[in-house]
Amino acid sequence: MIVAARCGPASEADAALESFCRAYWYPLYAYVRRSGHAQADAQDLTQAFFARLLEKDWLSEALPERGRFRSFLLMALKRFLAKEWRRGAARKRGGGANFVPLDAADAEARYAVEPSLGPDAIFERRWAMTILDRALGRLADEYAAADRTVEFELLKPHLTAARGEIPYEETGAALGLNPGAARVAVHRLRKRFRETLRQEIAETVADAADLEDELRHLVQILGQRA
Repeated sequence: MIVAARCGPASEADAALESFCRAYWYPLYAYVRRSGHAQADAQDLTQAFFARLLEKDWLSEALPERGRFRSFLLMALKRFLAKEWRRGAARKRGGGANFVPLDAADAEARYAVEPSLGPDAIFERRWAMTILDRALGRLADEYAAADRTVEFELLKPHLTAARGEIPYEETGAALGLNPGAARVAVHRLRKRFRETLRQEIAETVADAADLEDELRHLVQILGQRA
C-alpha cells in the first residue's frame, strides 16, 4: 500500500492513501485521546498529522528495511505531537483539508468503551483489532464474490470458538448441510481466515521473519487482559 502511495501513478497513489487513512486513523486517534487531548483537539491533531504526513512525504521513510510499519507510524505520530503541533505548525481547527474520513461521533462512541490502557497500549490494541477487522473484511468480500454471504454470516461466529464448542449439527441445519459437511465448512473458513490475516500483516512488515514476529505480537496483544 505504501509503495503504491509513494511510487505509483497518481490515481493509484490517491487510492492507496485513501485506503491507508481509512484503515489506520482510529488507532492514532485513540492514542491522541488517551494522551490527554480533548475530543475536538484530538480530531484536529489526527487530521493535522495525516496532512503533515503527506505534505512532508514522511511515507518515504517507511522503508521495509527500517522495520514494522506499526512502529514507524506510532513514532511519526509521537514526533509530530512533540514537535510540530507544539510549535503551532498544525492547522487551526476547521481550517484545513479533511485528509481523514474521521467520523467524530463514531470515533467518540468507540473511544467511550475503550479499556483503561495507556496511550501506547491502546494504540497497540487498536492496531491489532484493525488488522483483524481488515482480514475479516477480505474474507467477507471473498464469500460475497462467490454469492455465499449468508454462509459466511452463519459461520463467522465460529472463527474464535473452541473446536469442542461449535454446534456442527445446528450450524449444518441452518446451512442445509449434514454435521460432517458443516465441520468441513468451518475448517475451511478458519483456514482461509488465517491466510487472510497473514496477508494483511505481510503488507506492514519487511519479510517472512518479521511476519512471524508480528503475528506473535498481535496474538500477545489480543491475549492481554483489557
